[in-house]
Amino acid sequence: MKFLRIILFPVVPIYYMVTWLRNWLYDQGIKSSKSYDIPVICVGNLSTGGTGKTPMIEYLIRLLKDEKSIATLSRGYKRITEGYELADQGATADTIGDEPFQFFRKFKDIKVAVDGNRQNGISQLLQLEHKPEVILLDDAYQHRKVKAGFNILLTAYYNLYSNDIVLPTGNLREPRSGAKRADIIVVTKCPEAISESEKAKISKDLKVKPHQQLVFSSIRYAEKVVSTHSEMALQSLPEFTLVTGIANAKPLVDFLKNKGLKFEHIEYPDHYSFRINDIEELAKKELIITTEKDFVRLVDNDSLEAKLFYLPIEIAIDKKHVFDSAVKSFVG
Repeated sequence: MKFLRIILFPVVPIYYMVTWLRNWLYDQGIKSSKSYDIPVICVGNLSTGGTGKTPMIEYLIRLLKDEKSIATLSRGYKRITEGYELADQGATADTIGDEPFQFFRKFKDIKVAVDGNRQNGISQLLQLEHKPEVILLDDAYQHRKVKAGFNILLTAYYNLYSNDIVLPTGNLREPRSGAKRADIIVVTKCPEAISESEKAKISKDLKVKPHQQLVFSSIRYAEKVVSTHSEMALQSLPEFTLVTGIANAKPLVDFLKNKGLKFEHIEYPDHYSFRINDIEELAKKELIITTEKDFVRLVDNDSLEAKLFYLPIEIAIDKKHVFDSAVKSFVG
C-alpha cells in the first residue's frame, strides 16, 4: 500500500486542485450552502480518519443534553441500508452504522439519524413532531452543501494536518487551507504531559487564525472493562485477547501494556465487518477486550456475549472552560 501511494504521487496535484477549486466555489458563493435556523455543529477532520470524532460527539452530547434536545446526524458508514434512517428499537450496527449505534445505545434521550445527504437528513429531523434543538453533524467537515453554524476541526497529535499532504499519497481529504473554516481546532490524543512550549509550537505549525480557538485533548481510559452483564477492574484481568477494528489501535495497546497486562492483539481494519469465520475463531478465546465501537458490532453474537467486554474512554480537554463556553455561547 505504501509503495502504491508513492507511485500515485503524480495524482496529488490534480486532487489538490480539484478539492481546492471546490472549496473556492463554495467560499465565493458560486456553489450554494444551506444554513439553518437552529444550531448546527459540525465535527470533522481534514484527514481520512483516526482523529477521535466519536469521543468528541459524545463529549458534546454530555455537555448539551441536559439543556437542549439533541440529534446526531452521521453518514452511517458501512451500513446495509440507504438514505435517511432514524434509530429506533429495531436499529443495529448494520442498519445505522457502528458509531451511530454506539450513540443510540449509550444516550437514550437523544435522536440518532443517518443520511449520506446531510441536507436531506437535517430536513427530515426538522419535520419530526419533537424536532431537535441542536444537531451534531458527525464527520461532515467536507460536506459543504450544509453550512454549519459552528465547526470543530480535529487533528491527531501524532499526525497533524500541517505535516501531511492530500490523497492519494497523503491522508488529507482537502488542502490544509480548509482549516480556516474551523471555529475551534482540537489537537486530539495528546500525551497528558504536553508542555506549554510544545503547544505554542503546534499552534504556529497549524497556523491558527485570530478568529480560532486552539485546545488540546487527551484520551482518558477507564480503570474497568464493561459488558452487558458485569464489569471488571483492569488490574484484576487475567490474560486476554484484545480485538480492535479502529483506525489506530496503538494508544490503546500502549495503555494496556503500561498497565502490565498480558494479552494477544487481533487487529482488523477500521469499521471491519466481522464474518462468520471471524466470530467462530473469537468464540474460542477465553476473554475478549475490545473498543466500544467494536463491542456494539460483536455483542449480539451469542457465542461471544458472555466473554466480551469493552474499555470505556472519554476525552479530557485542557482549556475545558474555553471550549465549553464557546460551544454553549453558539448554542445559546
